[in-house]
Amino acid sequence: MKTPVTVDVVILTYRPDERVREIIRRLGRQSYPIRHILLINTRSDYFPEDFYKIPGVKVHEIPQDQFDHGGTRDLAFQLSDAPILTFLTQDAVPHDEKMLEALLRPFWEDGKIGVSYGRQLPCEDCDEIERYTRQFNYPETSRVKSGEDLEELGIKTFFCSDVCAAYRRDIYEYVGGFPRKAIFNEDMIFAARLLEKGGKVAYTAEAKVVHSHNYSGVQQFRRNFDMGVSQADHPEIFSKVSSEGEGIRLVKKTARHLLTSGRFYLLLPFFYKTGCKFLGYQLGKRYKKLPMWLVRRCSGSGWYWKKKKAV
Repeated sequence: MKTPVTVDVVILTYRPDERVREIIRRLGRQSYPIRHILLINTRSDYFPEDFYKIPGVKVHEIPQDQFDHGGTRDLAFQLSDAPILTFLTQDAVPHDEKMLEALLRPFWEDGKIGVSYGRQLPCEDCDEIERYTRQFNYPETSRVKSGEDLEELGIKTFFCSDVCAAYRRDIYEYVGGFPRKAIFNEDMIFAARLLEKGGKVAYTAEAKVVHSHNYSGVQQFRRNFDMGVSQADHPEIFSKVSSEGEGIRLVKKTARHLLTSGRFYLLLPFFYKTGCKFLGYQLGKRYKKLPMWLVRRCSGSGWYWKKKKAV
């Protein structure tokens, strides 16, 4: 292994549960040394007191109205001086002891790589549709992406996920960091800016975390509404390439998988949720034409609209 470079791990928390304890336990057993685990906790009426006493764990609290997907992660770079910061969400559990070592390996192999993101494996209770979506978005084969891949990969060129991702500080600062106000897609926006400046993005399939959701149709609607909002707010990036084609490809491949695997009975809920996703996304892209009361009802991120109104 290369002589260790200092690495801090950042976890954004809100009402942390037993999974966060398990994440911390597994991070403590990683083959690559971690200096600190930084919990940036959005203030709530519940936070386990013993978290403050765990060796190697630092807790920084922020008011809920200061949370932002981009701004809060940028705050982590101000709170830490580590050359590499790794971000995990509070529901992403490292799969094995080599997760971090694998996630960092691309940095030693190519100096142009600014971010490396890992593979997401489905949880045990993951439904079949979400399980296949995980396989589609996070395949078994690693890949390094550059701006030259845009014609081949389309929107997938920018794809990146802060559920499990490591960033090199020097390149992060050179690119300009995360957008300070982001309802969604702060990782993809950074990745797009990185590629524009000649950098590279590594998808590292050997770095695995267990993470999935069984979203309802309404939850899918709201999630995709926010996705559409983020694209509408950043036309300088998302107007260059359409994401609809990739979505259609996922729909076709998932439907084919359900049919060939004998799970045709899942087609009805699949198409229902697909419709929710499509409607939410299309409305989100056009949110500026909608009354604010409707935008708030459609969005899954009430905090964002309170901040936007304040600005």
